Amino acid sequence: MKLDAFTSTFPKLPGAMPIWHGAINAQELCSLGEQVKKAGGKLVALWGSDETEKDSSYALHVALLCADGMLVLTLPVDQTKPAFPDMSVLFPAANRMQRSVADMLGLHSTEGGDHRKWLRHAAWPGDVHPLRKSFNMNSRFPPKDDNYPFVTVTGKGVHEIAVGPVHAGIIEPGHFRFSVVGERVLKLEEHLGYKHKGIEKRFENMNLQQGAKLAGRISGDTTVGYAWAYAQAVESVTLTTPPLRALWLRALFLELERLLNHLGDLGYLGNDAALTFGFSQFWILKEDLLRMNGELFGHRYLMDRILPGGVACDIDKSGLLRIAETLNHIKHETIILKEIYDEHAGMQDRFLTTGHVAPDLAAQLGLTGLAGRASGQAWDARAQFPCVPYDQLDVNMVTHRNGDVAARVTMRFEEIFESIRLILVMIEKLPASELLTVIGSAKEGTLGIGWVEGWRGEIMIALHVGENNRIHRLHPHDPSWQNWPVLEHAIMDNIVPDFPLINKSFNLSYSGVDL
Repeated sequence: MKLDAFTSTFPKLPGAMPIWHGAINAQELCSLGEQVKKAGGKLVALWGSDETEKDSSYALHVALLCADGMLVLTLPVDQTKPAFPDMSVLFPAANRMQRSVADMLGLHSTEGGDHRKWLRHAAWPGDVHPLRKSFNMNSRFPPKDDNYPFVTVTGKGVHEIAVGPVHAGIIEPGHFRFSVVGERVLKLEEHLGYKHKGIEKRFENMNLQQGAKLAGRISGDTTVGYAWAYAQAVESVTLTTPPLRALWLRALFLELERLLNHLGDLGYLGNDAALTFGFSQFWILKEDLLRMNGELFGHRYLMDRILPGGVACDIDKSGLLRIAETLNHIKHETIILKEIYDEHAGMQDRFLTTGHVAPDLAAQLGLTGLAGRASGQAWDARAQFPCVPYDQLDVNMVTHRNGDVAARVTMRFEEIFESIRLILVMIEKLPASELLTVIGSAKEGTLGIGWVEGWRGEIMIALHVGENNRIHRLHPHDPSWQNWPVLEHAIMDNIVPDFPLINKSFNLSYSGVDL
């Protein structure tokens, strides 16, 4: 099957974004995946669902991104032989997603060399699959030893350094196993999933309204991105069009979230390069923004501000003036701080060439979002597939090709300035309208997709509707799924003390891949 035949044959899903969905067979899945890969497209997400109550089968779902938009492909999987083609042959980032599907649903790829467990660790037996409809959420299992089979590197002078999962800082848990000679890193292997929350299972049988609150808490630093993606998915299945002012306010919130994270990261990156002055100055600016959010919108991190059908709060003219004043101050201070960072010899020595990811490697591994754009991967849904109001803002997509810590730092500076520009245009042109539209009923069995360019990269929500407006299956996808494996390559041939710097230049989510 050809790409153009797919987009002309299968229906386009209702909603703000160009997304097509269709059921295919295994041969067509491989063919379309190969075409997307050859055309420079990429894998967005891969997940499974239990459809045995309807037709005695499971289903594998694959979301691919190409120049026309997103293709969502559904492959029925036989209950008696729950296997599917190995998509990691085309898209290496699929490997951990497939391992997660095996842990959670019991579906396995037919080929591929890596079938190690990914999420379940010692928390539940291998023959138990929490996302099957037969699973009892009240089940309890005795803990067992984990004994994760890390890949061992041997040779003269090679030794291992184990870091985590409990870290010295107050951060989420993750284990990093370094194979080194002296301080030079030969290999890094990650193991995540230490705080599995059961979010996907928790969504099941919530109604569409109830799911909004949980969606905004999947990964706390991306609450706006997830909440908007969830709202898009609900609005798709209920054929709801939010009011115009609500859409503009959603974009305003999204850019404020981008600013918050970039300011915080630039502070951390300064701190990791021994410039504590940079840390304190950027976190003062972040705190200014957080306090403004709390005063104007009722929550420092903007949780629960976006709802299916619209938004939960408004802003008056004095509030708009407050935003403009705060952002102009942040821009002025950031320009000064950028000059300090650029001219600081010790910092630039730490940044330049460190954690390098070449554009061809980034493309092969599917590096996405900010980190991808720093390695020449020109993908930004705000610019390429703009929904309201981005279709009226002419977003400038920032890209670089050096692919090192310095490039990822520069990306943050430039995206800060672009987000400030966008917000200032938004508050000048913010249209008048209602804030919230009541969502309607969704037809059982329908699929809705939400797709938002979060500050890390593409946030995707796949919503499968059950009966009476309840959620049959919901899969949230964080761009960290694609980017964690690339971090393992970025540290190669660097020294161990540079890992915190490289890690923070990506700043990936543990929570977003631990569902």
